[in-house]
Amino acid sequence: MAGEDRTLDGGIADGGIEIDAMHWGGGDRVLVIAELGVNHDGSPAKAIELTDAAATAGADAIKLQVFSAERLLNASAEFAAYQVGLADSPRDMLRKYELKDDEFRRIAVYARRRNLAVIATPFSPEDVERIAAWDLSAVKIASPDLVNWPLLREAAAIGKPMLISTGAATMLEVKRTVSWLTEWHTTAALLHCVSAYPVEDELAHVSWMRELRRFGCAVGYSDHTTDELAGAVAVAAGAAVIEKHLTLDRDASGPDHAASADAAGFSRYVKLIRRAEKLMGNGEKRVLEIERDVRRVSRQSVVARRGICAGVAIQEEDVTVQRPGIGIGAAEFPGVIGRAAQCDVAAGTILTEAMLTAGRG
Repeated sequence: MAGEDRTLDGGIADGGIEIDAMHWGGGDRVLVIAELGVNHDGSPAKAIELTDAAATAGADAIKLQVFSAERLLNASAEFAAYQVGLADSPRDMLRKYELKDDEFRRIAVYARRRNLAVIATPFSPEDVERIAAWDLSAVKIASPDLVNWPLLREAAAIGKPMLISTGAATMLEVKRTVSWLTEWHTTAALLHCVSAYPVEDELAHVSWMRELRRFGCAVGYSDHTTDELAGAVAVAAGAAVIEKHLTLDRDASGPDHAASADAAGFSRYVKLIRRAEKLMGNGEKRVLEIERDVRRVSRQSVVARRGICAGVAIQEEDVTVQRPGIGIGAAEFPGVIGRAAQCDVAAGTILTEAMLTAGRG
């Protein structure tokens, strides 16, 4: 992408994104996604239970992962450090977390019944083919696939908004991916992510979302910390989308449980996000209605320090400023000097425009 950074199609000037005909972020409600991931442990019933927990906690969406261990992993694939000891091989580990298409559909239908948007992460072009008919709200791309051109091209062809995590990526890699998405006229949000499970607070770098804003699109946060405040901090940093893993048991055996929030923790997490939204507010800086009374009584007016005779040019020593701000404002003090009073003015009088001549004498 030569020259200036390009802007993703469908980007909204205020930093928000449109998903399911709703505007998220940019001063409106932040889209909170409960990432079910593989925390269902391969059980559709547990996925339904997680969906209930997400809805009860106040999430706006759930996210499922769609993959085939055989397609995703070469025989030489290795465990990440946090996965060591979970199975004999990476393929064996992932096989037990696979769900069938009819199971995914059942979970998606149930989620919509609970008024939750449904998002899925494919890991291969074939996975995209599987989810193409599900009428998803958006497609999520995991951090490792930020540079996966075949997968991105296939996912973009669905025509749904894309949420793309940027963990373990350089800004040059992000820039290249943005150029592809721009070429394909894809609406997308870039999610800051640190690819570790869990992430210590001092390594979260939530402020990096601001760097992603240079691409002219919505930004968000895929949160791998265990800090319930992280989502609220992300709101303050401009997140339109926040994603957090949800589990029924943080002590359960599996790759993601320890870095996830349980149902009670996720509920507190969402509440903090909603409080942060209120505190952030929206729109440009302006005088609020609740400020008008304080503004009137605490702003200053130009006041006669001593008696001023009609027709005499006002000198600086003739006037001062005092509360309330119901006359000529203190900011206009220089413009009063040299003008004449139209009538005698007693000491302590708050000056108004009607009391003075139009110009300096």
